[in-house]
Amino acid sequence: MAFDRVKEILSSEPLVRLPDFSRPFTVRSDASSTGIGAALMQPDDDDVLHPVLYASRKLLERETRYSTVERECLALVWAVDKFHRYLFGSHFFVETDHRPLTYLRQSKTANGRLLRWALSLQEYSFTVVPIPGVRNFEADVLSRLTK
Repeated sequence: MAFDRVKEILSSEPLVRLPDFSRPFTVRSDASSTGIGAALMQPDDDDVLHPVLYASRKLLERETRYSTVERECLALVWAVDKFHRYLFGSHFFVETDHRPLTYLRQSKTANGRLLRWALSLQEYSFTVVPIPGVRNFEADVLSRLTK
């Protein structure tokens, strides 16, 4: 099923669209045990999201030892930084299949790493939207490309 979905996405037109700064952006990010991936999306006239940019990278050795929530947060912070020129100064959406990220900005965690990352995101205006894992397809696939 996943292979058919990849085939469908890769064969559909257009693969990526030019950014339209009059429309809101959506960031989707995900982490696996070996990498992180992200997609910058924008809605069309029918509110269907289309990719603008993709990004992924392999986790560093020390990052592979992070907890799941730390890897997912790393993916989000890295994606927002990667897409900074598109996101800074405008409100955008973060769609995630990792529910703890929806509480990141309200958390009073004792984990210094998560606290630093939450602070780094404070300069941005965004709304976190929880989504089912099957809708986070692009970022999920990109996070696993390092295997």
